[in-house]
Amino acid sequence: MLGNETLTSLEICAGGGGQSIGVEQAGFQHVALVERKAEACETLRLNRPSWQVIEKDLRDFEPERDAGLTAVDLLAGGVPCTPYSIAGHQKGSDDERDLLPVALRLAKTLRPRAVLLENVKTLARSRNFAPVRKNITSELENLGYSVDFKVLDAKDFGVSQTRQRTLIVAIRDGREKFQWPMGIWELPRTVGEVLRESMKSRGWPGADEWARLANDIAPTLVGGSEKHGGGDLGPDRAKRRWAELAVNGDSTAELVPGPDFVLRHGIGRGGWKGYPKLTPQQVALLQGFPADWKFAGSRTAQYKQIGNAFPPPVAHAVASSIAEVLREPPAAEAA
Repeated sequence: MLGNETLTSLEICAGGGGQSIGVEQAGFQHVALVERKAEACETLRLNRPSWQVIEKDLRDFEPERDAGLTAVDLLAGGVPCTPYSIAGHQKGSDDERDLLPVALRLAKTLRPRAVLLENVKTLARSRNFAPVRKNITSELENLGYSVDFKVLDAKDFGVSQTRQRTLIVAIRDGREKFQWPMGIWELPRTVGEVLRESMKSRGWPGADEWARLANDIAPTLVGGSEKHGGGDLGPDRAKRRWAELAVNGDSTAELVPGPDFVLRHGIGRGGWKGYPKLTPQQVALLQGFPADWKFAGSRTAQYKQIGNAFPPPVAHAVASSIAEVLREPPAAEAA
C-alpha cells in the first residue's frame, strides 16, 4: 500500500482503546480489535460503532475464522504487562498471563508488514528478561523482520504524566528507514492546567487555587491487575505523590467538586483527604485520551481501562513513524 492508501491494522488486547486511538490517528484502519473484558469491549463499541470488536480470549482467537483476516499491514497491541512488572513478581514467560507468545503466533500466521507491541519498561531494561528479548527478536527475525526495542516516556509527547513503556517495533522490507519519533520540545501541561476547566464545571470556587497547587505532571497512573487494585490511585507512596498535587488518591469520584466543596490542606499520613478526588474522565485526560472518549462499566472498571492504557499521543507518534515506512515505495520504484 503506497501513497495515501489506507493501511490496515489488527489490534490485540485492545483494552479501553488508548493505543487504538493513536493508531487510528496515524492513518490506520482497524479491521478488527480483540479484547477479552466485556466492559472494555463496550467502551470500544460505544465510541466506534463501526469497529469490528471481537470479545474473546486472545489465546482462542483465530484471525481468519473469527475476523475473516488473512493479511494485515500492522499487528498492534499492548499485551498484559503483569508478567513483566514489579507488582507482578516479574515471572515473565513463566506467568500464565504472558501473551507475548500468542502475539508472535499471530505474527507468524498473518505476516503483517509491521508489528507494534507495548509493555512495561522492565521488559526492555531488566537483565532478568534478556532471554525473553532474545527470543522475541529471534522469532521475528526468522520471519523476516528487523526488530527494535525502545523505552519511551509519555511526558516527552505532551502527556501530563511520567509513564515509561517498552515499545517493540518489527518491520519487514524497510526497517532501515524506520526512525523512532522524537518527543516534542514543549513541556507537558501540569495537572492543574489540564484539569482546571473540568474542576470549574460544577461551580467550585476553589478550582483556580487548586490548579495553582497542582503545578506538576502526574505520577504514573496505576490501573491495577485483573483481580487487584483499580479502586484508588495506587499504594500509599503513589497517594503521597498525588497529595503533592492536591489530589486525594483514596478513590475516584463520580462528580467533580461542587460549589460547597472546601479545599483543606492536611499534613502527615492520609493528609490528602481534604483534597478533591479525580473522576475517571479527568484521569483519562491525564492519560492523553480525547475529551469526548467515553468509558463503560463501573467507576473501578473505567479507571482500570484508563490506568492500564497506552497513552494515545505516544501510540500516535510511533504508529505515524511506522506508517511513513509502510507508505514508502520499494527501492526499485523510487529509483
